[in-house]
Amino acid sequence: MSDISPKAEIDPRAKIGKNCKIFPFAYIEGDVVIGDDCIIFPFTSILNGTRMGNRNKVHQGAVIGALPQDFNFRGEKSEVVIGDNNVFRENVVVNRATHRGCQTVIGNDNFFMEGAHLSHDAKVGNQCVFGYGTKVGGDCEISNGAIFSSSVIANPGARVGEGVLVQAGCTFSKDIPPYIICTRKAEFGGVNNVRCQQFGVDEKTLKHIANAYRLIFHGMTSLFDSVMQVEEQVPDSKEIRNIVSFLRATKLGIIQKM
Repeated sequence: MSDISPKAEIDPRAKIGKNCKIFPFAYIEGDVVIGDDCIIFPFTSILNGTRMGNRNKVHQGAVIGALPQDFNFRGEKSEVVIGDNNVFRENVVVNRATHRGCQTVIGNDNFFMEGAHLSHDAKVGNQCVFGYGTKVGGDCEISNGAIFSSSVIANPGARVGEGVLVQAGCTFSKDIPPYIICTRKAEFGGVNNVRCQQFGVDEKTLKHIANAYRLIFHGMTSLFDSVMQVEEQVPDSKEIRNIVSFLRATKLGIIQKM
């Protein structure tokens, strides 16, 4: 049985799971689903279209399922779908999608620090960290294990690959390929060895990743040709395949070398 304060304002149509703790002055609208073992702190707003999994924590002042800040929004019914074990600290805002049938998606085990904002139709994988005041624009795609330091701005539509570290204060509008460090000036800052090792990448594969990025960022050729060189010259692994598929899917281009 959930522990729900009588001072919380909850629409009777909302679906609340088992063993949840909902504090006074939380506000939950009717078209909301909250899974088991979630903690909803005071002065939070869980709005229509929110579909939340298990063991999530939503701290004071956070707004989940906020209306999209998109001039194309016409009041359509849409969703924000959240997995398990996520933490939304104070004043985090997550917008639902713009159009009917569309979703803003957050996976599992992500941590949103104070003041972070995830915009409409963004897609977030698992085990990501969004530092203080980070803003992620609409339609962005953030892969597993990405870390955003404080005050990062991801402009709309940008993609971030697996295991990326984005340094504090960076503003970027192009894609950031997997396993690298993106500098404050939105430039290639080397391979993110620490994060790769946390993912279990061995030393040999780390060298192959570094070689792949030498071809991509320091070669005197186009991105298309450099990707072909990676396929021809770098030993195969799932990490190299991930890099190649990410680069081939880019529409905005990628960040530049230092």
